[in-house]
Amino acid sequence: MRIDVPARLRASIGRNRSTWRVLVPVVCLLAGFGFATSARDARGTDLRPPATANLTDLVRAAEADVQSSDRTLAALQAQVSAATNDAGKGNSAVADAQAKVRPLAVPGGLTAVRGPGIVVVLNDAQDQSANPGVDPNQLVVHQSDLQAVVNALWSGGAEAMMIAGQRVIATSAVRCVGNTLLLNGDVYSPPFRVAAIGPYQTMQSALDLSPGVKLFKEAARFYGLGYTVGSQQKLDLPAYTRPVGLAYAKATTR
Repeated sequence: MRIDVPARLRASIGRNRSTWRVLVPVVCLLAGFGFATSARDARGTDLRPPATANLTDLVRAAEADVQSSDRTLAALQAQVSAATNDAGKGNSAVADAQAKVRPLAVPGGLTAVRGPGIVVVLNDAQDQSANPGVDPNQLVVHQSDLQAVVNALWSGGAEAMMIAGQRVIATSAVRCVGNTLLLNGDVYSPPFRVAAIGPYQTMQSALDLSPGVKLFKEAARFYGLGYTVGSQQKLDLPAYTRPVGLAYAKATTR
């Protein structure tokens, strides 16, 4: 049986066939160009390998590298200390220099210390769902909060201090990235435990008088953040083992 197709429809079908005959080669050409560009940029590697696509894996790998470097550093420092001690035994000039430096080791944080003091713990709000509609930044510990506690303890007579198990010295900087603490090259998550050896009552009074600490205590009561203070009869603070040299930028001349 023969079906008569209207002339207008036959013309439309013919035009569509002509259009597809032109478009198909163009689309294939563009696709081939895209594949070639990807292959050139990748150079035989995955453009988004799992190791780089997963930020958590990157952080863990970086922390593992830091820990490995720390172990290497500790071994080298032990060798240097042993060589320095041997040099002092046979050289009077070295022995005199060591005698002058030795009294500075304790205030410089280069030796482990023990004594009574205070422990302050700051933590993020644990039940953040209890604050619907609240800015999430109000529910975490910030750099300014930690700095306020640290500064208050120093002004209250702290003789030695550590944060999250890391000894704090004059060149230590309290920096927060998001809700994590970056201290002496390591990253720590809350809760943040600040321990200081010194007169408890004086340090407690300094905390109570600190404007920054007052603001955090108010936020803790309102939003449910963690803030605790307690005295300790025996605190053990480790020695600072990282490099003590200062690194700074220098101007270049052309």
